[in-house]
Amino acid sequence: MAQHTQTHTPGADNAPQPSDTPQAAPVVPDGPRVSRIPSDEECRLLWDAYDMLPNIREHSRLVACVATALARLAEVAGLVVNVAEVRAAALLHDLAKTYTICHGGNHCQLGAAWVQELTGNPALAQGVLWHVSWPHPLDLRTDFLPLTLIYSDKRVKHNQIVTLETRFDDLLERYGTTDYIRTRIHESFQQAAAIERALAETVGLDIHESTFGCGRLVD
Repeated sequence: MAQHTQTHTPGADNAPQPSDTPQAAPVVPDGPRVSRIPSDEECRLLWDAYDMLPNIREHSRLVACVATALARLAEVAGLVVNVAEVRAAALLHDLAKTYTICHGGNHCQLGAAWVQELTGNPALAQGVLWHVSWPHPLDLRTDFLPLTLIYSDKRVKHNQIVTLETRFDDLLERYGTTDYIRTRIHESFQQAAAIERALAETVGLDIHESTFGCGRLVD
């Protein structure tokens, strides 16, 4: 792919996007076909194919670290969890971010379409599609992958592990320019906090300030 000259706005990964509408984009990705559950190496090949920016790669690595740790804890607690699938979804959740920074569009929708085409795995595509917010009741037993991906994404501010409060205070400060956006951010925080409580009850641990072995907590 051609090199892009636009720069990525730090922290834009999960900002509310009320005017974020799909733009013209490749229907079929030109990247390499990979496994139904891509390995870390295959995910990196896709990062390269779609020119993922360095800061988005680091963000994705940390989100995958948190999500993988939670998946393993849930598996030990008795949930039926495909740890490798959760990790792959986390590594690929921002696959379309560079494209939408350069050309516009909704990175969740476009990324989900790409991941479905590249892997043939609807579970991965669902996780990518809904990694900003979840439109259904919260049920970890049936929807562990997308819910855990939402939470893991909200625990990573750029390339740092933070609490939900720190993450959303930052979003309010940088993007809370209208009542509508502030309401959206508040609703997103409430959902993330509810997911955190459900995960904590499931794994039997207080995860509010946990770093999951992925780095130090930053205030």
